[in-house]
Order: sequence, then C-alpha cells, then structure tokens
Amino acid sequence: AIAAGGTLGIMIPPSINLIVYGFLTQSSIPQLFLAGLIPGIALAIGFMAITVVICLIRPDLGGTRRTFPFAQMLRALIDLVPILILFGMIVGSIYAGWATPTEAAAVGVAGSFVIALVFGGVSWSMITQSLTGTVKITSMIMLIVIGASFLNFTLASAGLGRELTEFMTGLGLTPLKTILVVVVLYIVLGFFIETLSLMVVTIPIIVPLVAAQGYDVVWFGILMIVLIEMALITPPVGLNLYVVQGARKSGSLNEVMLGALPYCLTMLAMAFLLIAFPSIALFLPNALQ
Repeated sequence: AIAAGGTLGIMIPPSINLIVYGFLTQSSIPQLFLAGLIPGIALAIGFMAITVVICLIRPDLGGTRRTFPFAQMLRALIDLVPILILFGMIVGSIYAGWATPTEAAAVGVAGSFVIALVFGGVSWSMITQSLTGTVKITSMIMLIVIGASFLNFTLASAGLGRELTEFMTGLGLTPLKTILVVVVLYIVLGFFIETLSLMVVTIPIIVPLVAAQGYDVVWFGILMIVLIEMALITPPVGLNLYVVQGARKSGSLNEVMLGALPYCLTMLAMAFLLIAFPSIALFLPNALQ
C-alpha cells in the first residue's frame, strides 16, 4: 500500500514529472495539473478500496484493529492543516494567475520556511541541508532537460518522428489500436527503465505520433503518468518496491512484488478508463479554461 501510494506524488499536483512533460511537449502546465487531480484522487480511492478488500480477505495482514473516538480522529487531522494551506498557496497561485509554476515554487519555499519557523524546525543545519538538496535535485533535473533538448533536436533533424508516424499510418491501425500499442510499450519499458529517463527518451517520439492520431496532448500526459506510476511498482526496476523492502528489513522482495500486484491492476484499470472516458482527465481543464 505504501509503495503504491507513494506513486501518487507524480500525479497529484504539484508534480515534477508533469512539469517535465509540459516542458518537453510545450503544453500548459496548469492544465496538466488540473487534468491530474481527478485521476489522482480516483486512484487514491481505488487504492483504499483494494486495501479494504485485501484486509477483509486476510484480516491478519491489517494487523491489530484499533478504534478511536470520532472527535479524537478529527483532532488528529489538525496536523494536516499547514500542509493543506501550503498546497493551496502553491496550486492556488497558479490557477488564480498570480504566479507561473516557477514562481509558485518560490511561494512554496517561502510558505514551507514560515511553517518550519512556527514549529521550531529552522536551524542553520536545516537550511544548509535544504540548499544542498536543492542544488542536487536541480542539477539532476537540468541535466535531464538538457539531454532531452539534444535528443529532441537529434530526432527532429533525423526525421525519426515523421518516419515513425508514416510507418504507423501505413500499418492502417485505428487511433484506438495505436494508443493500445503505446500502452503496451510503456508497460514493457517500465519494467526496465527508470521513470524520468523513460519519459525523456519516449516523449519526443511518442507524443507527435499520438497527436497525429487526434488525441489531446494534455490527456495523453495524464495517461502516460499513470503508466509511469505502474513502472514504479513493477519489477525488476520498480524503485518503490526496493524502498519498501529496505524499510521492512525482513522478508523477501518477492512478497513486496506480490503485494503490489493488486495496486498495479488498479492503475491498469485507470489507464483503460482514461482511454474509454477522456473527460476524466479533461473535465477540469475544459471547465476552467
């Protein structure tokens, strides 16, 4: 459940992966954020439902059941208020048109600092670690973006995207069959390639092909993110599986893989729902456009 829930961070805004997708495809990042909300919340609900079903079938997996008064549970939610306020500041400033995604990130940093200050978490050590972490993450993302730019230029110069589009058109596949082929391709590649690298390598080739079939680029971005989420919990290179196994410090990795399988099927179901009902992703962007 933790491995699957940990994938929701790249779907529910603000998401680095959606920002990278928006940058590489020159699509609207605020629209991508809006498009990811309903599928992300639906996936979270789906994960909860799967967890309930599993614990009903195997009650021992849920551990000792504990009950608390409703008032006590409500009081515990107070700890979430600062995080919800921070989320509202970041996402709200983008949707209200007060800030670009980059400027909203600065708003988030300022808000986080104020929250840490109020709760006594500010120290020179914390500031130093934050700055060091920022440099590392920014450097990693910028190297990926630079590599993607070179790759885009190379592929465009070689005409690979055009050749691939003409090849797929020559096969006579319908748009639905084409998108199903793309889904299978991402599932297979997700077994072996890390998520950001998978996006950077495939977006310059796949997105023009999908757009040529008449599909919305924003909608496809959300479908891709669902498939990327699957890659995080599918062996042999499912990063979240190894993180959870490391935290367990006992048992075999096979147990984690087997435990993640129902959640993989939930993601696959969401992918097919997005294909069948594109409005799941496009409702909010179209409504607020």
